[in-house]
Amino acid sequence: MEETSTKSPSLLDRFSNLKTTTLEAYKRKPISHWILLILSSTAMLVAFPASSLLSRVYYSNGGTSKWIISWVAVAGWPLTALILIPSYCICRTFPTPLKFKLTLSYIVLGFLSAADNLLYAYAYAYLPASTGSLLASSSLVFSALCGYLIMKNRLNWSIVNAIVIITAAMTIIALDSNSDRYGNVSNSQYIMGYIMDILGSALHGLIFALSELVFVRLLGRISFLVVLEQQVMVSLFAFVFTTIGMIVNKDFQRMTSEARSFKGGEASYELVVIWGAITFQLGVLGGTAAVFLSSTVFAGVLNAVRVPLTSIAAVILLNDPMSGFKILSLIVTVWGFASYIYGSSSASKDSK
Repeated sequence: MEETSTKSPSLLDRFSNLKTTTLEAYKRKPISHWILLILSSTAMLVAFPASSLLSRVYYSNGGTSKWIISWVAVAGWPLTALILIPSYCICRTFPTPLKFKLTLSYIVLGFLSAADNLLYAYAYAYLPASTGSLLASSSLVFSALCGYLIMKNRLNWSIVNAIVIITAAMTIIALDSNSDRYGNVSNSQYIMGYIMDILGSALHGLIFALSELVFVRLLGRISFLVVLEQQVMVSLFAFVFTTIGMIVNKDFQRMTSEARSFKGGEASYELVVIWGAITFQLGVLGGTAAVFLSSTVFAGVLNAVRVPLTSIAAVILLNDPMSGFKILSLIVTVWGFASYIYGSSSASKDSK
């Protein structure tokens, strides 16, 4: 009787299968889809880290208001409108009708975005940019959970393993709070920044899932123009909510006094505000586009990949402290990302 043995695939076989799968996925979509996906991914991976660093520069150089940096995050909404309006003429199409459910979804997403920006503003007021970005990697966990609950995206053991690993990375940072806390930040403020960053990440994951739900149920994936429409409307409502907060808190008057006392002068203050508005808008637009072109899972992966980029840039450009615990947390986080990407790929294959 002959014994049959199952032979495990070699590394070369796995590479060949990956190559075949990639080519098949590439052929299923037009070239314009992949160009837009590359541009949106690049926007997320460049603009989001830049906006995080600018937020930290604002606070380290004399800025104090949480509402101002939240307002800056949505003040660039006209940039997307300037792209959208001519696109109607070029594509010879009309805006999507603002029905009640669609308008309500824009209002809800706008409010959640305004709240998310405010939570992150508190985080970057009290945390180094590298620490804040590492904690923000927990948005991958919340993207997976919200995608599962709202969009019924698949979960498997690799994704669950990634969630546990990234949670462990957040715990490592909490144990190392004394090594990277700024001298002017109290222990209670550091804890507040930590909590606000986690809450902001949770809200970020929820926003990704709800955005995908709007695309699927209300807008449809008929044209890339709906990405621009959603971005304009959501940012507009977020801008309205944040502007009300600025007025109530009298922060428009504070901007003048902050600019005078800002390290580097008024010109530096204006540059931080202007580039902050541009990079925030590009980053969010890239994230919304990634959700439209792919899924919440893919946007969550991109949102997490920017973590090591932001951390390294913060250490190099802002001289952020990088302790052994933080390096360990970064390594564990990257390990979690790899597990998540593998799990997401497996879940996608199973669904097909």
